[in-house]
Amino acid sequence: MMRKAVSAAVITLLASSVAYAAPLENYISSAMTAPIRQGDRADDTRRHGAEIAALAEIKPGEHVADFLPGGGYWTRIFSGIVGPEGKVLDIWPADMVTPGSKGEIRMKALVGAPGTENVAAVPDDLAHLTLPAPVDVFFTSQNLHDLPTPFLGNVDITAFSKQVFDLLKPGGRFVVIDHVAAPGTGLSETNTLHRIDPEVAKKAILNAGFTLKSESKLLSNPKDDHHLKVFDPAIRGKTDQFIFVFIKPEL
Repeated sequence: MMRKAVSAAVITLLASSVAYAAPLENYISSAMTAPIRQGDRADDTRRHGAEIAALAEIKPGEHVADFLPGGGYWTRIFSGIVGPEGKVLDIWPADMVTPGSKGEIRMKALVGAPGTENVAAVPDDLAHLTLPAPVDVFFTSQNLHDLPTPFLGNVDITAFSKQVFDLLKPGGRFVVIDHVAAPGTGLSETNTLHRIDPEVAKKAILNAGFTLKSESKLLSNPKDDHHLKVFDPAIRGKTDQFIFVFIKPEL
């Protein structure tokens, strides 16, 4: 059965070497136009919020973990999509959100606001991740490269991904977006340019037991030569980024 399209926009997915298109759904369109997102909409074209939510196949009623949600751009989208029957769990490193810290203020600002009553904060130990129950999607944007750096405690990406694997339901998706480093650089620029070699990231996650479901060029930028720090004004907000969707195999 054909799904009802509510927008002419389509997303191009790369699954292995096969490209295909999928229309946006009503629940994504509604989430993108929710009043609480009024301040986010100027970034939607650049960040491809609707298309990436569709790529992740997030649906009403699902439970989504948003790891290191920052200002909440993705949290607000996911909250609108999963609706009152779903849940969004914002995961924060516990030592980043200690009582009275700026991180705690930021974390609390995303919880319980009108329109996001289904969002909960989860301060967590990155070496021993725990959640109240298995989730359908574990999502992280521009944070994977920080795991093996002192900022997040020099966490091994495969070890972290194994924890994610255990926190997902069978068939659950692990969605990773990050800044592209030059081929062959591995992890050497994670703490300097804040970039990571996509192939190294992919291999580390596959080693945790995942399979690659799809990848996308939605955030690619061929004008980025991968040699500037991502915060450099010349490239900030326009970096070349990869998008991977991994899946936990069904039992």
